[in-house]
Amino acid sequence: MSKPFYVKYEAPKEVIDAAYEALNIASKSGVVRKGTNEATKAVERAIAKLVVIAEDVEPPEVIAHLPLLCDERKIPYVFVPSKLEIGKAIGIDVPAASACILKEGEATGLIKEIISRLEQIKRGSQ
Repeated sequence: MSKPFYVKYEAPKEVIDAAYEALNIASKSGVVRKGTNEATKAVERAIAKLVVIAEDVEPPEVIAHLPLLCDERKIPYVFVPSKLEIGKAIGIDVPAASACILKEGEATGLIKEIISRLEQIKRGSQ
């Protein structure tokens, strides 16, 4: 299956797993916003530390604006394959097309590591 048009780069499995883990830890010890509306507001206000965006969203237009907005505000974001896994990671029983971390809590080190890996990936793909 081909990637949706808004996916700008391929994240390695270990970065994807780390993103789910960071969401899980931050949802318990920090502050996480779930859903595209909440993530969009956090990015517009430049208070998001990391945005996690699902690739399996239908229709894709629902979240296609998020990567562009994140680039504009210089907020790191990562693409993950499953909206269901985002939901599980933040402790809800329904899928979430996107989520963002506002306060890292105990996930600070993990998030810094994810961001540095993402910067390396983006430099390599340009």
